[in-house]
Amino acid sequence: MKKSRQAGIFALYIGKLLFRSVLFATALILYILTGTEKITDIQGGISSFATFLIWIVFFVEMLLHFFPLNRESIGCEKQFAIYFKPSGKEGAAHKPHARIGVIAAWIALNGLIGILYLGGWIDKGIMVLISLGYSVCDVICILFFCPFQAWFMKNKCCHTCTIYNWDYAMMFTPFIFLPGVYTWSLLITAILLLAVWEVRLHKYPERFFEDSNSSLSCAECQEWLCRYKK
Repeated sequence: MKKSRQAGIFALYIGKLLFRSVLFATALILYILTGTEKITDIQGGISSFATFLIWIVFFVEMLLHFFPLNRESIGCEKQFAIYFKPSGKEGAAHKPHARIGVIAAWIALNGLIGILYLGGWIDKGIMVLISLGYSVCDVICILFFCPFQAWFMKNKCCHTCTIYNWDYAMMFTPFIFLPGVYTWSLLITAILLLAVWEVRLHKYPERFFEDSNSSLSCAECQEWLCRYKK
């Protein structure tokens, strides 16, 4: 049972990586061959079939994250009571300075991108490509290397990461500059997902730390997500 879950979760994230990589590569090729108008419309969303495909995949993914799912990593699922196994100890306090560092770095990066866009140096197509590129990097962070973990959070793995569910909000940050039904519905849903995560972190901090939640310990690990991580 444990090996089956390990293989299933690992396969899920490999599948996400492959799908998002293909999505990014396809959008990039379309952009190079046909220009901005083929992957963006006048509202800043992505056009026609590509619009709906990207929107429905990410929108459904986010909706599912509002509920406990056995198929997802406990890094995401630890927010739910069903995955809490009391250790009898108090949880370590989370590191607000580390989280503030992540926020500052992300605002700086995307602020620069926003300036380039508003100044006309990059167009809507590039903004969409950046967002899709972020989606690929999101899975790379889980499977191989995460700069936020290494340089800011200093947590042992994704299991104990207190910014795990920030991913979609970070992924769709460029959509702040692209008003439209598809773009802003993804962004708003991502922000709601982040808000729910933060409320649970502050209301039930014991669920988020290995010291207080035995489910997050290496001994209880039922995943292979850290096997290739640097």
